[in-house]
Amino acid sequence: MRERLQCEFFLVRYVPDVVKGEFANIGVVLREAGSDSAVVRFTRDWSRVRCMDSDADTGLLEALEGEIGARLQRGLPMAEGIKPVMEVLQDTLSNSVQVTEARACLAESVPAEMEQLMRMYVEPLRVKTERKKTGRAAIVGAMRNEFERAGVWGLMRKRISASLYTRAGDPMKIDCGYRPNGVIRMFQAVSLEGDVEAAKGLAYSAPQLVEGVRRVENARLELTAVVEPLREVSELEDEAMERYRFGVEAMEQREIRVVTLNDLARVAQTARTELRV
Repeated sequence: MRERLQCEFFLVRYVPDVVKGEFANIGVVLREAGSDSAVVRFTRDWSRVRCMDSDADTGLLEALEGEIGARLQRGLPMAEGIKPVMEVLQDTLSNSVQVTEARACLAESVPAEMEQLMRMYVEPLRVKTERKKTGRAAIVGAMRNEFERAGVWGLMRKRISASLYTRAGDPMKIDCGYRPNGVIRMFQAVSLEGDVEAAKGLAYSAPQLVEGVRRVENARLELTAVVEPLREVSELEDEAMERYRFGVEAMEQREIRVVTLNDLARVAQTARTELRV
């Protein structure tokens, strides 16, 4: 029987009211005991956080996962890697994010233990079978899965505000992105199953985003839209097929790269190479 690994883990908690002391576990940091290498994972389901605090900035909380992941990627000692970034972000979040003391555990492997800890401490209990995600939600989930599998999700920016590059008040959020050298790659899930309004909106915003990235970041923007494969809508009525093609053409005319869910593994491996993971 394979000897189990001695590990230790930290829980990351969201505490909206420090006086009441109520909290929701939102993530886990796990490492093999004595190692400076560690992994971090946050929840994908923010329902418990929103129940506790309807005004919670979940986009900022998601960004925190990337901040911690970037620290750990550099191989910093645990005490030097997590605590400083938490102290900085706690000021921004009004001390609403806390990290527990280390707890010991025995693991068959680090990935398997991470799954177990997430089920035990973070993810809400599913009483009913979860309804299968469709449309844009399904594409977003597939994007995250592939980038996580490639080991780059924690290094990417999430929910990037278009207003940083266009103008104040622009409500658009780009799902994720990263910067390898002089180019910034951004990825947006666009469902063409129903209507093409999202495709038209992204096409409309593309020139302003390109110019804004050039001006603010001094970099070239490569904007990628991720859509359903054509075969998934091929059995729909002719009008739906026409809308699908219209949406793709509208984005490509604005020099938006269009890929399907079938291309995500290749896209994620490119990110892995460019980020040198």
